[in-house]
Amino acid sequence: QVQLVESGGGLVQAGGSLNLSCAASGRIFSIGNMGWYRQAPGKQRELVAVITSGGVTNYADSVKGRFTISRDNAKNTVYLQMNSLKPEDTGVYYCNAYILSLSRVGYNYWGQGTQVTVSS
Repeated sequence: QVQLVESGGGLVQAGGSLNLSCAASGRIFSIGNMGWYRQAPGKQRELVAVITSGGVTNYADSVKGRFTISRDNAKNTVYLQMNSLKPEDTGVYYCNAYILSLSRVGYNYWGQGTQVTVSS
């Protein structure tokens, strides 16, 4: 089967930085778009950033200029470099990827989530 495993969350002061990683593993044929979403307490999950297999990126307006998404296709890994963090960036961050398995079945996979807390 396929799974996404995230790492890199934690507690940081406002203005600080964190780097999240998400590695896909399992019976993978190919990976399409990969992205990061976040969910703050009492709010809906929202898109933070997405990157295509070709490296085209898109960001939520709230993180433009502060966050950078990248991927290493050889390692099936997506990263999110978060700089100039604000308390409103606090939430659980989820990795997402559209993965075609070896049996050529496509599915939208989610990671287990990693907590990011920014103190003021």
